[in-house]
Amino acid sequence: MLTPTYLYTDFSQFLKRYFSVKVQKISVHAGFTCPNRDGKIGRGGCTYCNNQTFNPEYCATQRSVTEQLEEGKAFFGRKYPEMKYLAYFQAYTNTYGELEHLKRLYEEALAVDDVVGLVIGTRPDCVPDALLDYFAELQKKHFVLIEYGVETTSDVTLQRINRGHTFAQAEDAIRRTAQRGIPVGAHFILGLPGEAWEEIVAQADCISKLPLDTLKLHQLQIVRGTKMAQEFADESADFRLFTVEEYAALVADFLERLDTRIAVERFTSQSPKELLLAPDWGLKNYQFVELVKKILRQRGTYQGAARRGTERV
Repeated sequence: MLTPTYLYTDFSQFLKRYFSVKVQKISVHAGFTCPNRDGKIGRGGCTYCNNQTFNPEYCATQRSVTEQLEEGKAFFGRKYPEMKYLAYFQAYTNTYGELEHLKRLYEEALAVDDVVGLVIGTRPDCVPDALLDYFAELQKKHFVLIEYGVETTSDVTLQRINRGHTFAQAEDAIRRTAQRGIPVGAHFILGLPGEAWEEIVAQADCISKLPLDTLKLHQLQIVRGTKMAQEFADESADFRLFTVEEYAALVADFLERLDTRIAVERFTSQSPKELLLAPDWGLKNYQFVELVKKILRQRGTYQGAARRGTERV
């Protein structure tokens, strides 16, 4: 249940369920690819994706997992010497490989001093039961969060953006993960082409039925070097790029219909300016969070307020 202090359940509240100390994610690039890039299920990748938009400088495939983590620790540890860390396998599909190879990478990360767990970003169609069984065993000694790129509940949109999987596959992966007692997260993009406001907001009702622990949201961004950038240039009328005020109102509507047990890690993402075509709001993440909170306060509302039977403490 939410208290008057919190208008929504944030990621720090989720982490407090597992840690009594401050923890920080360190991104790791382990050299993975994706099955819709290498031809297994498709070519070209997701139409919106340019991996350069979310790889920190210390992430480079020529560096080992250990080296990347040590460099990340040096960066964050200057401010918080007592910090503990989660190795965040972020770039591309981080469960796409032979099981023994995957184990070596994950266990190399966990062997680094002060690394207390893993966050693994992946696709719903790349988590065989044998791998989930391994994660379940790992979870007995270490924190493990599996984060699925779902992006939308619409199969029409999923096909349009070349995801290469259906929403039913995402539901199945999430449920199989949760059934093993493994914390599970999902990532959604709000404002994909062809999706109307109410369709976007209605996804919160669908998400709330799933056994999710965490959720990442971000606005649609048109990024240089992507197929979507060309599509936007050719068919811009089919895209609705929200103003910052519109997107904040959309997020507030979404939160009101989202179950309070789901912790929301973020609302926005910021691509590097040299890659970003639109929208360029010029707002930091914390500034956007305050804007959403302001809207919720003005409405006298909060996460889950529009859900039947939801009460605020």
